[in-house]
Amino acid sequence: MKEIERDFYLNQLIKKDGNDRIKVITGIKGCGKSYLLSKIFYNYLLKNNDKDHIIFIPLDIKQNEPLLDGNKFIEYVNSLIKDNKKYYLLVDEIQKMPDFVPVLNTFLYENNIEVYVTGSNAKLLSKDIVTEFRGRGDEIHVYPLSFKEYMFACDKDQYEAYEDYSIYGGLPYILSFDNDIERSKYLKDLFEETYIRDIVERNNITNIEELNELLDIISSQIGSLTNPYKLQNTFKSEKNITLSDKTISKYLSCLEDAFLITKAQKYDIKGKKYINSPYKYYFEDLGLRNARLNFRQIDKGHIMENIVYNELLRRGYNVDIGLIEVNKNNYEVDFICNEGNNKLYIQVAYEMNNLEKEKQERNSLINIKDSFKKFIILGDVSKPRMDEFGIINMGIYYFLLNEDSLDF
Repeated sequence: MKEIERDFYLNQLIKKDGNDRIKVITGIKGCGKSYLLSKIFYNYLLKNNDKDHIIFIPLDIKQNEPLLDGNKFIEYVNSLIKDNKKYYLLVDEIQKMPDFVPVLNTFLYENNIEVYVTGSNAKLLSKDIVTEFRGRGDEIHVYPLSFKEYMFACDKDQYEAYEDYSIYGGLPYILSFDNDIERSKYLKDLFEETYIRDIVERNNITNIEELNELLDIISSQIGSLTNPYKLQNTFKSEKNITLSDKTISKYLSCLEDAFLITKAQKYDIKGKKYINSPYKYYFEDLGLRNARLNFRQIDKGHIMENIVYNELLRRGYNVDIGLIEVNKNNYEVDFICNEGNNKLYIQVAYEMNNLEKEKQERNSLINIKDSFKKFIILGDVSKPRMDEFGIINMGIYYFLLNEDSLDF
């Protein structure tokens, strides 16, 4: 396996140097946050700084347990600062420190310290970046490997790499295994022993069976419209379990906070307003989703949709699902992507091999009467081409392997 460079994130860390903010690296467990901070970024800093001016503190190892006390942590860091030159403080798994926000805020008043930290919990970190860091927190969210990163690291052609990626996902450690049995076991164990346990302990969930049932349902419904009320009915009709929509909503929030799933809201394109319900859920890593279902439901269309969604988020777009009403008929747009004043509309179609399917995929886009670009991403190798309706058709491989693919 080749070394994974992750230049996309390294460049973000470099650009944020000197911005007078605390740089917080977030992401799902196993996505490579610690490696990015402790290896890739650390080695970059070594090229331009003395080793004594780079302070790396992993808080998940036994010998650093005393530093979970905020006062001792501050005292220890200050003892390492010997001069007025710039120091880099790199802290791994900061969420293990109970009072990390005021502790990190302390270093905001030092003129010669740049602070970079990693954390694994969305509610614990993202909220605090905006509020308790007083507008001086800066989040860098790390996703599992993109398909381009995965293909480079696994050294396979695009077809074989995509097949593996769509089944086993993009957690970097998955590339260290030689066979499917080991990959499957790693993902299943990771889900059960790490994610479920952490979610249950962090949120004081007493009925683990209900949470597991919800995970099974959500895993089976990626790319499908849903909401807590619909899920409540599913529990009653399919599982013969009575579970309130409020409890379901709480569990879904816990899964989002752990970065396991992401919610895509529905937007009325014509009315220019959000629709509170229903919405869709996608998995941040498909390998974990597939492991949850024991690799039984490998629906290529929905999986491709999930891959496209994750790639759009990674590229920095705000992504919603769209609805447009025409003559009392509702047409769905898979994704509306916003980046500043720029907007894109995207349909995802694994196959579009007959006129009826072509019409179905194009109808929603044709009925959007603005001038923003419209795409159909197909499950093939085609390069971008514009059809007679002004819609750009593009193969999934071209889309994923070219960072500027949507600039067509």
